[in-house]
Amino acid sequence: MSLQSPLGKFLGHGSAKEGVQHWWSQRLTAVALVPLTLWFVVALLGMENFAHAEILGWMAQPFNAIMLILLAISILSHSQLGVQVVVEDYVHGWAKIVALMGSKLVHIAVGVAVIYSVIIISVGSS
Repeated sequence: MSLQSPLGKFLGHGSAKEGVQHWWSQRLTAVALVPLTLWFVVALLGMENFAHAEILGWMAQPFNAIMLILLAISILSHSQLGVQVVVEDYVHGWAKIVALMGSKLVHIAVGVAVIYSVIIISVGSS
């Protein structure tokens, strides 16, 4: 027995089947953040001091630069997915569209800025 009306079945209106992908994306980014965050904390604790020159030298190492970019991408992806869920649940009307577009654009802009900064630091210091 189906709860969908015959007209709904005929027109194909039903689940958009996008919720599972969103759920998996959130879980994947959360799982990726665990080792990346642990690496970042251990790397920071391993520094003798937090002088500007030492941090720049640390960021200039290829492994650290790559890991920082991966950490930034994971954080921003996870954040964007979380903000999207909140906006979709609690914002309505035209404000929802504006908030979703604004959130996506801000996350992309911050991501580009982080990646650009890490690349400039790593290239400029070597």
